[in-house]
Amino acid sequence: MKPSTFLTALAPRRIAVFRALQLGDMLCAVPALRALRQAAPHAHIALIGLPWAKTFVERYASLVDELIVFPGAVGFPEQRESNAELPAFFSQMRARRFDLAIQLHGSGGVANELLLELGARANAGFVQAGEAARHGVFIGWPDGLPESERYLALMSALGAPVIDRQLWFPLSAHDGDEYAALVAEHGIEAQRLVLVHPGAQLPSRRWPAERFAEVADKLASDGWQIAVTGTAAEAPLTGAVLGAMTAPALHLAGATSLGGLAGLVAHARLVVCNDTGISHIAAATATASVVIASGSDTRRWAPLDHARHRVLADYPACRPCMFRDCPYGHPCALNVSVQQVVQAACVQLAKDSGAHPGAPNALHARANPETFGESHHVA
Repeated sequence: MKPSTFLTALAPRRIAVFRALQLGDMLCAVPALRALRQAAPHAHIALIGLPWAKTFVERYASLVDELIVFPGAVGFPEQRESNAELPAFFSQMRARRFDLAIQLHGSGGVANELLLELGARANAGFVQAGEAARHGVFIGWPDGLPESERYLALMSALGAPVIDRQLWFPLSAHDGDEYAALVAEHGIEAQRLVLVHPGAQLPSRRWPAERFAEVADKLASDGWQIAVTGTAAEAPLTGAVLGAMTAPALHLAGATSLGGLAGLVAHARLVVCNDTGISHIAAATATASVVIASGSDTRRWAPLDHARHRVLADYPACRPCMFRDCPYGHPCALNVSVQQVVQAACVQLAKDSGAHPGAPNALHARANPETFGESHHVA
């Protein structure tokens, strides 16, 4: 007979998971959500998250049943910081009578105070050093573990066995259709495609655009097809990369949905990026990457597969960084050289038996470049 665990004894039918964060953070929680679903296959699992996470819940419908939009609170900078809507929100949540509320948002503190206001029958989460004991399953914040492993540690404490530690990004038929349309429109050649993604939410996390351009030029000269990716809002940044390049490249900023971008990543030979959401997509699709990590805590955020994903970082005394804009001259970014990134990229590409470069600086190896006029190097 299997020993009883907290989850088996509680037998929750309604579970709320609090994690009101952005894409990369949500992807790091996928292994924990997978373990939770495996341990509570018949429970209704609701994610309390940011408005954008509607698409996350749709994509991970096998793990999460519903999105409940968190209205925001003071101390939670991912959205408007106000407590004005919290009383009505908590009243609605208490009426839902959750059996279990799980705090996957962070280390504890104020996040736990919010969790307890949900009025669930039982609670689980993390506590910071020196924080008062909480009733339920609360473990000390495992500061020394990678991000995804922290949430798996809580799942283990709840009695949800870890079944798979890998990140996962399921691709839909629509994603496949979008990727096929991109191939047809831009002449994408997957066997030699390298994605260069210069954006990141915080300026302090961005390696300089002109250095991305230098890396892209060197890889293009080696015969790789370069595509510069990003959101529509990042077009000035991606345009700066293209404007600094001498080689031709595809400009795909704003040209894809999240699923379409993931389809591109899944088919590419390599992703060169900052430590941001696309690096987690590369990990989830098992696509090789070179990640320039500026400011972030690499022990926490680096991909678990250190062979497939090369993380390059410098460690000045001010790291890890909590600034939006670096006030110290950005040494952690500037101390990672173009040569280091190019060398790491070449090593990664050399490992890939399916990668086949073409002629130097050839945007399209299979056809006359004039056929793909919209895909030319544009600033």
